[in-house]
Amino acid sequence: MIEFEYWWLLVLPLFFMLGWMAARVDMNQLLSESSALPAAYFKGLNFLIKEQHDKAIEAFIEAVKSNTESLELHFALGSLFRRRGEVDRAIHLHQNLLERPQLSELQKTAIMVELAQDFLKAGLFDRAESLFRALCDAPSYQQPALRALLDIYIREREWQQAIETARELELLSGVPFHKEIAEFHCELAATHPEQADQHLASALQANPFCIRANIVLGDNAIASGQHELAIAAWKRIEHQKPQYLGLIAARLLQSYQALGRPDEGLALLKSWVGKHNLPAVLNVVYEATLANDGPAAAAELARAELSKRPSLNILDRLLQALEPAQNGLSADVPLMKNTVRYFLGNSRSYCCDQCGFKARQYYWQCPGCNGWETFPPEPKEQPLR
Repeated sequence: MIEFEYWWLLVLPLFFMLGWMAARVDMNQLLSESSALPAAYFKGLNFLIKEQHDKAIEAFIEAVKSNTESLELHFALGSLFRRRGEVDRAIHLHQNLLERPQLSELQKTAIMVELAQDFLKAGLFDRAESLFRALCDAPSYQQPALRALLDIYIREREWQQAIETARELELLSGVPFHKEIAEFHCELAATHPEQADQHLASALQANPFCIRANIVLGDNAIASGQHELAIAAWKRIEHQKPQYLGLIAARLLQSYQALGRPDEGLALLKSWVGKHNLPAVLNVVYEATLANDGPAAAAELARAELSKRPSLNILDRLLQALEPAQNGLSADVPLMKNTVRYFLGNSRSYCCDQCGFKARQYYWQCPGCNGWETFPPEPKEQPLR
């Protein structure tokens, strides 16, 4: 049996009294802070909740006039200006704040952050870059400043500075940027063809799975008539990410044809279709079969694939092969083919995995969200509804 200590009868009321006093102090402090804010501030918040931005700006301007010392109110107003596209007013507001005497370093940094965002929104990249560079010296804002600088260098296509900034971010944050760094090297290879091999080697060193580097290596080899080198570069993609083989299938077959070995190239593509189930590669195989062996062989190929999985694309290929002969088939085959192609043309597209941006061609960098390698290499075929 636990023995009761009578002295707890004295201590427990004391604990309750201290808790009550602490709650009173916190409540009084909260009430005093709230009463110090102008009524226009709460009106502005109310308009923001209702998404009445014009009225919210008017309310915050009124609040700033009645409480000129509050940086938070100025920041809220500046943010509203940026959101409404009135960047000149935001810049003017924050520049005036920077001219205030006796600003603490923390306050000065906070104002510089807002002003840098204003310049970035206005497209004044050189001025934004200067401020973000200065903000890199502030430990609490170093990573966000570097990320903003990286965005600026990508927009301005300053790829070498983007590489250096991404590496700095890697060291500071521990977040890998190898995919982006490899892409920046590929961009440098495109803009400096005399140093392309060096940049592409750096891309593969940064990211051994950089598909684009091997694709460009193959393209450059073709430009100099070196088909064997091109084939070797493109075949390496199977050991990186085989789903990307469709991007080079047609060019690879052309190189085999240029070397006088078309059957070898076609056999390789057929093996890729069998191992990796790649519709884009199948399209190339079908076109080559149709050209070399005729419609009957192409139709047989399409039937075999269509039996494995339903696909508008493969059905279109089958109808294409059947149309020339129409041996006893209905004269409606051309009509069916045109109908399938109508829906196929409106249902197949590359779709960004990050933002959903749709495109008819493949992009290494998404035009919608600027993400790198966010498009799947095969266009998506949307089911009919």
